[in-house]
Amino acid sequence: MPRHIISTPNAPSSPLFAQAVRAGSHIYVSGTTGIDPETRALAGDSIQEQTRQALVNCRAILQAGGATLDDVVEVGILLTDPTDFDGMNEEYARWFPADPPARYAAKLGAEIPGLLVSIRMTAIGE
Repeated sequence: MPRHIISTPNAPSSPLFAQAVRAGSHIYVSGTTGIDPETRALAGDSIQEQTRQALVNCRAILQAGGATLDDVVEVGILLTDPTDFDGMNEEYARWFPADPPARYAAKLGAEIPGLLVSIRMTAIGE
């Protein structure tokens, strides 16, 4: 099964990894941060602001691959500071208010100044 690279200018990108890869009907979204693709800066200093922007970015990547948040089956969340868990959940719950996908959360190992959260997703597209 060939893989197809998904990319969009509507989310941050890196030459080191694809924003997402489609393999068959699965779409694997790379770890995505709260960087605003227009300003190339973090969307804010709070966990809620960065979580919101990371989810906006994930949604844009999914859309570029022909999927939506409704197609997401798993979400992985990495937090720089585990005490931000409640604040992250406050924003996250707005995006998946009912029948949420499977999810895990863990501590982000990399120390990147100002970065509070990284979110990755797996979706089943058409």
